[in-house]
Amino acid sequence: MAGARGQKQLRAPTAPVFPAAARLPLVGLGTWTQRRPGEVRDAVEAAVRLGYRHLDCAGDYANEGEVGEALATVLADGSVRREELWVTSKLQNKDHAAERVEAACRESLDKLGLDYLDLYLVHWAVTGNSGPRLEPPLEVGGRAVGVSNFSIKKLEQVMQRATIRPAVEAHPYFRNQALIDWCHERSIHVTAYSPLGSPHTSAFFKRREDTPDATLLEIAERHGRSPADVLVSWAVQRGTSCLPKSTKEAHLRSNLDAASWRLPDQDFSALSSLGPQYRMLDGAWFCSPEGPYRTLEELWDTEYEERTSTV
Repeated sequence: MAGARGQKQLRAPTAPVFPAAARLPLVGLGTWTQRRPGEVRDAVEAAVRLGYRHLDCAGDYANEGEVGEALATVLADGSVRREELWVTSKLQNKDHAAERVEAACRESLDKLGLDYLDLYLVHWAVTGNSGPRLEPPLEVGGRAVGVSNFSIKKLEQVMQRATIRPAVEAHPYFRNQALIDWCHERSIHVTAYSPLGSPHTSAFFKRREDTPDATLLEIAERHGRSPADVLVSWAVQRGTSCLPKSTKEAHLRSNLDAASWRLPDQDFSALSSLGPQYRMLDGAWFCSPEGPYRTLEELWDTEYEERTSTV
C-alpha cells in the first residue's frame, strides 16, 4: 500500500476528551481482523499516510506487533509524530488482577513500540473466573482509562474510581441509545465499534442479514455515496467517534472523508428509527451456569432487552 505516499492527507473532526488538552479524532482505524498476516500492518501504514490519527488496538487482537511495525515505519520516515497520534489498547480479560494490569499494559506498549498509550480500556466486564461473583472486581485505575462493552450499571460501579470513556457497539441496527444518552448527560465520550455492522465478520457476529438495509441503500444512492460513507457520517453526527475497519486503501480514504459530510436531517432520522434492534456481538460465550454471568440479561444488566426495541 505504498501508493498512499505523497497523497493529500485527510483529517477527521476531533472531539475533546479527558484530559482536557487531548483531542480524539472522530474516525479511527479499528484493527481487529480475521484476515491474513501482514494485512493489519499494511492497513495501518496506509491509513496513517492518508491522515488517520486514531488507532484502536487490543491485546486480545493478537496483532499489536504488526501495528507496531507499521508505526515504526511511519514514525521513522517522518510521516507523523507520536504526539499527533491517538493510540488506544485494551486490557485482556485474564489480566484484570491489580498485579497484572501494569504488566499487561507494558506488554502492549512493547509490541506497539510506544512509550505511552493515549487510552487504555478494560475490554470486557469479564475476568474469566467461574462463580457467583466477578473476581477480581471491575475497578482498575494512565493518561486516560476507560471501558469497553459495559452496561450503565457497570459504568456506575466503576465511575467512582476511574475516568471513563466507553467503547460500545453502535450502528443503526443497534443504536445503544439509552447508554449513549446516559454518557452524554455526564460528559462521557463514547466510541462506536462495528459502525458498519461488520459485514466481513458475519460468520462471527449474530447478523441477520449480510446485505445492507434497503433504507440505507436508498439514502446512499440518492447522495452518490457508499453505504459505509453514510454509516460513518451517521455515527459522527450522533456525537460518537467510530472505528470502521478496512484493509483497502480506497475504503480507508472514503471512511475518513465521510466524517466531514453531514446527512440531511430526514435521512439521519430515517437511519435512527430502523428496527428491530439487536446486538451482533452479544458476548454469549461469556455466559455460564456457574456464573458470574449466567444469562445475557445478567451480562448486560437487562440492557440486552434493547435487542427487540424499535425506539
